[in-house]
Amino acid sequence: MEPRILRRAEHPVSRRNIDPNVLKVLYRLINAGHVAYLVGGGVRDLMLERRPKDFDVGTSAHPQQVRDLFRNSRLIGRRFRLMHVFFGPQNIEVATFRRRSEIEPADGDPLIRQDNTFGSPEEDALRRDFTVNSLFYDPQTFQVIDYVGGLADLEARLIRTVSDPKVRMQEDPVRMIRAVRFAAKLGFAIEPATRWAIREHREDLLKSSTPRLIEEIFRTFSAAPPARALILMEEMGLLDVALPLLSEHLRAGEVPLEDSATVRNLAALERAMSGGYEASRAFTLACLFTDLHLSLQRQPQQSPGTQLHEELRTRGFPRGETERMRLLLSAFSRLANPARRLRGMNRRPYFAEAKALHELLGAAYPAPAPTAASGEAPRRRRRRSSRRRRRRAMAGAHPDTAQKAVSAAPANRDSEA
Repeated sequence: MEPRILRRAEHPVSRRNIDPNVLKVLYRLINAGHVAYLVGGGVRDLMLERRPKDFDVGTSAHPQQVRDLFRNSRLIGRRFRLMHVFFGPQNIEVATFRRRSEIEPADGDPLIRQDNTFGSPEEDALRRDFTVNSLFYDPQTFQVIDYVGGLADLEARLIRTVSDPKVRMQEDPVRMIRAVRFAAKLGFAIEPATRWAIREHREDLLKSSTPRLIEEIFRTFSAAPPARALILMEEMGLLDVALPLLSEHLRAGEVPLEDSATVRNLAALERAMSGGYEASRAFTLACLFTDLHLSLQRQPQQSPGTQLHEELRTRGFPRGETERMRLLLSAFSRLANPARRLRGMNRRPYFAEAKALHELLGAAYPAPAPTAASGEAPRRRRRRSSRRRRRRAMAGAHPDTAQKAVSAAPANRDSEA
């Protein structure tokens, strides 16, 4: 296949916008006689004149050859073996060019379980997920190389799978969530055939690795514009498979999906993150489930926080993050009701996050003011009886004084009678 090549003057990619450590890795591989390209989302973002979050390197060098060149590296992965070259806290992913395995699965299931067959740059591009993520940048010639039509889809602002979308979604069902994340992040549309394949094979999400699926869900609601991602997931039926309790809650609403309280809450989270707020995963989950939590709270059943926690644990979400979410939602309910006493909540380790959650979303959930017509009134704090106060005072007094007071008490009661 003849690739489409853009020369230096025809694209906006510049080495000035590439991390210096990434350039060190690229040129050391090239000087050792290997082919090395900048690949994937980094090239896509540079072509769109966006700042990439990270950079990946593709090379003809095998993992052990990369290890021999970089002492500061480690081999990771089982299904997909690759190297991490680390510079302090920074990790640069270096993957050998691969091709699709020619081994046919015995059971006819196209799900990829091994992906370590090495190949050429062209074969590597053809086995990637989406066309816009299959672009290569050659730091020797300064050319952008496109084997699969990614440049045309960047111009058309489309998310499209490489080759048959039906097969690609069955090979790796997590790609369905990735399609949503890229569409929301870039503001692109999902190409009709890809969209149809996602709806048709959405149940295959349950076949994917649970940790990978949970990680992709977190990345979708933390990195991509979360409100847009939620709308896309619900429209294509992915939310009903991944988070059915939330999907049922959205479908039961009386307003259009775009105007729902959950979408509004995620839009508020997006604005906060755009302003520099670093939301933890538990905080993101709390924003996602606040409206559902308050809805469950109005129903006579078990604790809504416990129900959500158990549902997410069943789906494979980590215990630490779901438990923290439960505490944040419980605190939100208490902070939203001024009639309830906080009882030292400000000393809890999660109070700062709970306060930030209430400041972000609390205005949309005002506490109902008590009215005379409804017969409701603020609860008054009970005063301790004078006898109880005297006993507490005597407990701290001198023993002789306390004994005299106890002896005098019956006489006082007789005189009062």
